[in-house]
Amino acid sequence: MPLSPAPATPPAVAPSRTAILWCNLGSPDAPTAQAVRPYLSQFLHDHRVVEIPRAIWCLILHGIILRTRPAKSAAKYASIWLPEGSPLKVWTKKQAVMLAGWLGERGHRLTVRDAMRYANPSIASQLDALMAEGVKRVLVLQAYPQYSATTTASVIDAVNAWSRKVRHVPEFRFVNDYHDDPAYIEALAQSVTTHWQHHGRPDQLVMSFHGIPARNIALGDPYQAQCLETARLLAARLQLSPTQHRVTFQSRFGRAKWLEPYTEPTLRELGAAGVKRVDVMCPGFPADCLETLEEIAMEGREAFLHAGGKEFHYIPALNDGNAWITALAGIAERNLAGWPTGRHPRAEGHAPQAGL
Repeated sequence: MPLSPAPATPPAVAPSRTAILWCNLGSPDAPTAQAVRPYLSQFLHDHRVVEIPRAIWCLILHGIILRTRPAKSAAKYASIWLPEGSPLKVWTKKQAVMLAGWLGERGHRLTVRDAMRYANPSIASQLDALMAEGVKRVLVLQAYPQYSATTTASVIDAVNAWSRKVRHVPEFRFVNDYHDDPAYIEALAQSVTTHWQHHGRPDQLVMSFHGIPARNIALGDPYQAQCLETARLLAARLQLSPTQHRVTFQSRFGRAKWLEPYTEPTLRELGAAGVKRVDVMCPGFPADCLETLEEIAMEGREAFLHAGGKEFHYIPALNDGNAWITALAGIAERNLAGWPTGRHPRAEGHAPQAGL
């Protein structure tokens, strides 16, 4: 009797691996008009960012904005550019490295990659790299503490767009927000108190968040409510009375009504009203970038002092602060629960080393 053919050997199943994709908005590759133009084009073509009807918006974008804005934006980027590159990219990459180190100290064996929604390294390219390394589970963690469709949902869109082109899609989890996370609030508070210990206290603390069109809130975006809750929790932690702090919104674009009050007019009003010193912080920006270093620390300063103010302080973003990386790792750990990360039980309670 002839022997039956041996059954085909199934392909080897690779061991499961888990990774974190740490996502931020993005930045041009260089502070030049040539580099800014494709970055702005990608950013402003996103329907989550601009919800004007496509036909009308494309005429405005290609006929006016992409002809005039790149050179102006490039000059702004040049004023804050670091020897290593874009501040936002430098800090975001460092945060990814430190997050991996902190989790490693806790016994997790994870890959942590930084990615940009617009420009490089792109979300798609980083997911390709993770797949090539055999990663099967990805926690998508974003540098947006407050949820908005313009930012958070846009990253989810990018991940989904990549997934549509992949045969074997990894398992995903998304962290939508952490605006009221106690450790995040504590990290913000420590950044403020550390600044005050060295420079004294201001007459007013201004908490400036990135603005979005007011229409978005009417359509159901929770962003404004989450910003106000972050500010409330932070003010309570700092024991500030309602007269000692203000919440404002910056980076208005176009003529539509955005969330108010606007940051720069508020700074001018404070200066004209005789307020001698203001400190400004940006709780929604975990990494310093164009909007904090140029728009606030430079333009905001000029607006306040020109209006009559005497002293302006910008409190830097969380960047690589130990309290912030600790908070970020805690957020990651909670959302990784149930996934294999190679953690040994004896790693419980192992404290991270400062300065990773």
